[in-house]
Amino acid sequence: MFTGLITGVGVVREVQAISQGKDARFVIETPADAGWHVGEIKLGASIACSGCCLTVVEFGSNWFAVEVSAETLAFTTLGGWVPGSRINLEGSLRVGDELGGHIVSGHVDGVAQVLSATPENGSTRWKFRLPDTLAPFVAQKGSIAINGVSLTVNEVDGAEFGVNIIPHTAAHTNFAYLTPGQRVNIEIDMLARYVARQLSFQHA
Repeated sequence: MFTGLITGVGVVREVQAISQGKDARFVIETPADAGWHVGEIKLGASIACSGCCLTVVEFGSNWFAVEVSAETLAFTTLGGWVPGSRINLEGSLRVGDELGGHIVSGHVDGVAQVLSATPENGSTRWKFRLPDTLAPFVAQKGSIAINGVSLTVNEVDGAEFGVNIIPHTAAHTNFAYLTPGQRVNIEIDMLARYVARQLSFQHA
């Protein structure tokens, strides 16, 4: 489990095809700040990488490696990662940690497209387009995780929604490198997921 509060931005160092090219292995360099050093990473640890919960299979003094299945590559942005891609990082939640964002599972529900980024007072208003299948799960003033970042939805219009990004968030996540037309990983609020599941049985 995670909170959606990013603690560093890593950089993809290597991308290796494995399992006859169906799966992939990523080597990610960790940032020097925010405690991302060898003492904080353990074999088998779960790390949210731009919102996707991945398992550490190897690590060194300033890097760790993860292996990703073909399913994950197809249904997240990970299939487009290349050397130099910047990745939001968050270690798993520990008992007693402050829950400053919202409960995030690290299970990406789908991919949204960036529509625009417009300066608004001291922040930036970002707009995204969701797949139609995810649109019913996003509500105004509800929570959403975008590339693993816990955010509040400002407005919703059909399959489009907007959020505000303050300068601090932009400076400490890969929002600083995001541009219109790119894709982002989306995890809907866990409560919305289960409420929808219950309602589907009531109307069956």
